[in-house]
Amino acid sequence: MPYRMIRLVFSLSALLLLISSVASAQTQQPDWSKIDEETMRHFQAILRLDTSNPPGNETLVVDYLKGVLEREGIETKIFANDPKRANLVARLRGNGKKRPVLIMGHTDVVTVDPSKWKHPPFSATREGGYVYGRGAVDDKDNVVACLMVMLLLKRMNAPLDRDVIFLAEASEEGGGPNGINFMVNQHWAEIDAEFCFAEGGGVVRTDGKIQYASVATTEKIPQGARLVARGISGHGSVPLRTNAIVHLAQAVANVAAWRTPMRLNETTRAYFERLAKLSSPEDAARYNKLLQPGNTDDAQEYLAVNVPRMYSTLRTSISPNIIKGGYRSNVIPSEAEATLDIRALPDEDMQRFFDAMKNVINDPSVEIVRNGNSRPGAPPSRLDTEAFRILEEANKRVYNVATLPTMLTGATDMAQLRTKGMQCYGIGPMTDSEDGPKGFGAHSDQERILEEAIHKFIHFHWDIVFNLAKAK
Repeated sequence: MPYRMIRLVFSLSALLLLISSVASAQTQQPDWSKIDEETMRHFQAILRLDTSNPPGNETLVVDYLKGVLEREGIETKIFANDPKRANLVARLRGNGKKRPVLIMGHTDVVTVDPSKWKHPPFSATREGGYVYGRGAVDDKDNVVACLMVMLLLKRMNAPLDRDVIFLAEASEEGGGPNGINFMVNQHWAEIDAEFCFAEGGGVVRTDGKIQYASVATTEKIPQGARLVARGISGHGSVPLRTNAIVHLAQAVANVAAWRTPMRLNETTRAYFERLAKLSSPEDAARYNKLLQPGNTDDAQEYLAVNVPRMYSTLRTSISPNIIKGGYRSNVIPSEAEATLDIRALPDEDMQRFFDAMKNVINDPSVEIVRNGNSRPGAPPSRLDTEAFRILEEANKRVYNVATLPTMLTGATDMAQLRTKGMQCYGIGPMTDSEDGPKGFGAHSDQERILEEAIHKFIHFHWDIVFNLAKAK
């Protein structure tokens, strides 16, 4: 055989071998039975580490993750504004054809009252198909999912067009200088990516039947404010029309009764459009009415009474949560105040909003004191991206449900990333809609997750990251 022909055959053989190895890596699936067992072991281990914020002590989890990742030969770096409250960044490098994808979970949890827990809050007790523990659904489920995806990508030697970056961040509960703000302001290059998957979404199950998957593409912005009423102090035996508590009470009542303007954005419009297709005829008519011009008062009122979370997604919301005033029963106080929890739509003009609130209160003796916002505003993440398409496909494959883009009424650390232009999508495991009202949800006294849910979430997380980052 001529030398040229030998070289050609050799080259073709090498090319076929390369194509075969890439195809194998792209179609090969992990051994899920073994992975599920390993997942539970890591999940219980990090649930048992007390990272209550305050004080945090997130370095406990970071040290554990670092040990697991480095034993597999995965590159890790530690960044800490406070040595006890470290952040971990792990990276698997791709060929650079596309920008990285960031996967993120926070390692701190809210505080607990152990006396109210059936099982010790940091025991990670398994009972009746559930795992109980603080952080089970907020947010150590995301942390362990990110960990397992990194391990699987490394072990399978998956060819990647994108770097995959894992950020285990501190201090999400309550914000502060140690977590995402520290990473964005001081170490942005370490986490800069085109897309991010983090907490905020999930798969809703009701009466044991999966309904739909939500993906958080935007969130409302916390805006603190106080109403301060001032009057003349005096003896309680002589009621005064200037009584600060009376003026404050009326102001609070006016604000609470104020139906702030309804406004849909791309996310909430798509949410109600898609939800209508999955709902009963009665509910569908209500959701469709919100999407049409005209009088929507009855539909809004129904949601305000029966589904307040949906009602909140339609507008900038106000909840009076703290009232202070007076110090003796026989003394008319000269000052009283109420603290408002305001959650603004992402595009809200806050100066105009507070001007409108002043008109609603209509009382010169009541001052509105703005406290500022804890997270920045940013445009919603787009629905026409490769990442969102892959999320929809994965929800169909893993859960066989439709995907609803969602605006969170709460806040996450994706807000800081969106301000930098990163397209961020909140995901999460399957939860029962009945769990929250029963006291088993995030921040509850019996926080728990279905074992089945954590395993399915790992499968789902692997699916989206692999399909977004793999070499095409």
